[in-house]
Amino acid sequence: AMAAPHPAPHLQPSPEQRRAADIIRLLTLYRPLLDAFVIDFFTDALWAQLPPAWQPALAGATPVQLAGLLGGRGGPGAAWPLSLLAFAAAARALAFPRGCPGGSPRPPCQSSRLHPLLRRHVKPKKQHEIQRLGKLLQRLSQATGCQRVVDIGAGQGHLSRFLAFGLGLSVTAVESDGRLVGLAERFDQELLRELGKPRGLGHRRPPLQPLTPRAPQHVAGRLDPTAPWGEFLLPPDPQEPGPAARNPLGGPGGSEDGGQVLVTGLHACGDLSPALLCHFARGPAVAAVALVGCCYMKLSTAPQPPGCPLGYPLSTSVAALPGHQLSYRAREAACHALEEYEGRLRGDSPHLRAHCYRAVLESLIYAADPGKRHLRLQPGRKAHTLSFPQ
Repeated sequence: AMAAPHPAPHLQPSPEQRRAADIIRLLTLYRPLLDAFVIDFFTDALWAQLPPAWQPALAGATPVQLAGLLGGRGGPGAAWPLSLLAFAAAARALAFPRGCPGGSPRPPCQSSRLHPLLRRHVKPKKQHEIQRLGKLLQRLSQATGCQRVVDIGAGQGHLSRFLAFGLGLSVTAVESDGRLVGLAERFDQELLRELGKPRGLGHRRPPLQPLTPRAPQHVAGRLDPTAPWGEFLLPPDPQEPGPAARNPLGGPGGSEDGGQVLVTGLHACGDLSPALLCHFARGPAVAAVALVGCCYMKLSTAPQPPGCPLGYPLSTSVAALPGHQLSYRAREAACHALEEYEGRLRGDSPHLRAHCYRAVLESLIYAADPGKRHLRLQPGRKAHTLSFPQ
């Protein structure tokens, strides 16, 4: 007689899978809040969609009290319904860790940690970002022994210049817009000319690491999320005349010289971030990836044509969870920083008035012509200083 086969052991979900399931359960409970645009506040009567127990407390709250609710630090004299406190606590518990390291200057100030020549043509916020991401890549380079970095979606090359000139790494910058590639190369040449100028005896060197005359290599091309790693570049858009650019990662083992590389992307928009992660997962030549995604609302979702990968979700376990779908509106809401609104509320910022102006204008547009909802109207930089008729 044969013994009965043992049942297959039940695999316990990982902490990440449990967190994903809990997040989706919470989002499902408050789906109307996720799928709402602020400009539809009056048009769609969004206030009435709030839980009835929340409405009196929120209506009577001061901006400072609302800021305390967002930040989890409470507010003077606030008495919130238990269901609202539970919602806020659950959202904070399920959020991924985040924070501002001590001593980091807050943008939009000029970054004193970036060489003055590397600040040219770069806005203060971007200076802060490239300095932080660049230092992370430097640590990854030291940990992996990789000196080559491929910067995908390099734009005007600000991050690539910091990595090459500032940190001495070998950098290949890939950008789909040929015009930006030309601009990046021009900025490189400007910096090289500055480095070549003689310095007088009275010139004081900045108390920063000196720059190296090592410019990045710029390549015009687009990332193909479906191609094998060795053939991952598509022609730029629009395609330029002349021979196609050589794939910087098309050599033995997936890299030009057979060695491993680091892959990075700053503000890797929409599906570019998932594409980089997919290439990292299946490309043995990629030692590490460091990217900062943006424009989550541009992620592709089901249904898609056959053979087209999804930007969200990447995880098969998340895709199997009921209610995992996120609307365009929900994904756009994910682009907004909670800290930004907490700061505006705590400072009683007049900029918040512009949101109300735009919502009122939307209700007037809808009343006049329902077919013209969500026109791309911008309130202007100083709309909060004007009255509504102005």
